[in-house]
Amino acid sequence: MPVLTSSAYLPILMLVASNVFMTFAWYGHLKYKSSPLLFAILASWGIALFEYCLAVPANRIGSETYSTAQLKTMQEVITLVVFAAFSVLYLKEPLGWNHLVGFAFIAAGAYFIFQKF
Repeated sequence: MPVLTSSAYLPILMLVASNVFMTFAWYGHLKYKSSPLLFAILASWGIALFEYCLAVPANRIGSETYSTAQLKTMQEVITLVVFAAFSVLYLKEPLGWNHLVGFAFIAAGAYFIFQKF
């Protein structure tokens, strides 16, 4: 793991924030299924703009410290963590043991991405 400089931790924080925006853009409208689909699409695009404003610089800054495979792996793991919290807290959908096992396998894969063999 790289030394924790701003180019090491700032992209992680920005990716977490961008994933919060993206999760709301993709899934937040599910609480409002009675609203028109076009409104959901337009609102999602608006929210996604903020996601891109964080994700693009996060990857640019992160590339100073991490490989693209490491950046993508971080993004996927962050996405799962944010989605799991969103699903439970916002959508009120429980996570089952099968979800946790699947997430554990993904975390194991992420571990290997960061190893130097």
